[in-house]
Amino acid sequence: MTSKFIDIFQNQLIVNAVIAWLTAQVFKIFTYSIKNKKIELIHFLEDGGMPSAHSATVTALATTSAILYGFGSAEFAITAVLAVIVMHDAMGVRLESGRQAHVINEIVENVNSLIENLKNEPIDSNVEKLKELIGHTPIQVFFGLLLGLAIGIIFS
Repeated sequence: MTSKFIDIFQNQLIVNAVIAWLTAQVFKIFTYSIKNKKIELIHFLEDGGMPSAHSATVTALATTSAILYGFGSAEFAITAVLAVIVMHDAMGVRLESGRQAHVINEIVENVNSLIENLKNEPIDSNVEKLKELIGHTPIQVFFGLLLGLAIGIIFS
């Protein structure tokens, strides 16, 4: 049983995908720090941002499978289709969900302000803000793709 579990760490597909994800998450800390002029390590654990860790991960997976098994293999076909679906979803549904969350958060904030002004006292709102940074812009996905491609090539 133990040797089977250790095999996971020798699976180049998994190793490269994890390296790509970790690298993208570390880059997010730097890109956030440069943009906002402050360091917040919490961005290592968050979705969204530059570069797309989703794109980096699935591109590293597809690139590694192409190198190890060839472009005509079932492994490459599966990972390439998965990569396209994940990247399309990150730029589409998830990005729009984040935009909608932003609008909803603004509406809740404005309604709360209006109520506070009418009552002349602060209100105790228990409405939790929705997470806004859950999708990716096309440029974030593109740089995630480039990172995943580089990781797949370098570590294969």
